[in-house]
Amino acid sequence: YVSENHALCEQHMGQYPVIFLSLKNVEGLNFESAKYQMMELISKEAKRHAVLGKSEILDEDARKTYEALTMFSNGRYQMTEETLLGSLQTLSELLFSHYHKKTVILIDEYDVPLEDAYFSGYYDKMVQFIRSLFESALKTNPALEFSVMTGCLRISKESIFTGLNNLAVNSILSNKYSESFGFVQSEVDELMEYYNIEEKSQLMKKWYDGYLFGKSEVYNPWSVLNQTKEWFDDKDILAMPWWANTSSNNIIRTLISQADDETKGIIENLIHGGSVETVLKETVTYGDLTENNENIWSFLFFTGYLKIKEIVKT
Repeated sequence: YVSENHALCEQHMGQYPVIFLSLKNVEGLNFESAKYQMMELISKEAKRHAVLGKSEILDEDARKTYEALTMFSNGRYQMTEETLLGSLQTLSELLFSHYHKKTVILIDEYDVPLEDAYFSGYYDKMVQFIRSLFESALKTNPALEFSVMTGCLRISKESIFTGLNNLAVNSILSNKYSESFGFVQSEVDELMEYYNIEEKSQLMKKWYDGYLFGKSEVYNPWSVLNQTKEWFDDKDILAMPWWANTSSNNIIRTLISQADDETKGIIENLIHGGSVETVLKETVTYGDLTENNENIWSFLFFTGYLKIKEIVKT
């Protein structure tokens, strides 16, 4: 679909230097371990742009600055605290100077380090670290074209990123881009027809049509693709819960361990197909998880364990 938009592709495809980070593995039992994971991730991304180290466009000082981002000795990446906190901004500035094109910064699963930090006991330190790292790159950075950040929780301007006041936020409740997070019905129908498994369409819908983004019903792409492959090979194979055991489920464990009798009763009701009526708090953060029981349902909604049955506006 994108490739058929020729004007769009000619204008934008391959026109920007890109910094891409997936924070899904930035975790550790303590803050220092998690911080090193972030350092290693950024250093490897900087090394991907090795042209900067040999660039004749950059002066010697700039090339030395690049070397500070990729220094490796004694089996570990070496970066000072000051260099690490400014690393994303520095890398974007070096790319801008070399290519004379502003940089695009893509950050996936931005909230994974925050979740792990919360359950490992160093949440406040990680919040401060993430805030310093991202704000230097995303706020008043003249080398930045634009940035896209994704994660389960809405980016809260009131807490984690207090200094970023120019964000355009699209949450699971937003209609904009709502069909872009998975497969819609027409796409699944086309897929199943292509692989000649149309008779499985109702079973596919029952198992994997589990999300509601804005007003759009969306299938889980990972599950649909895996199950399509299975049925293409053998139509008698049973449907599988492809997402089972793919995450730590720390939120569920915490909910159950700290829940009072009333909350446990609601959990049992949900497991048996019931519902809970609650005020959805879009700006909820991990720091709010145990503030009151009402926040728990917002967490389970935004992390995909629950979906909206009906919206009651007051």
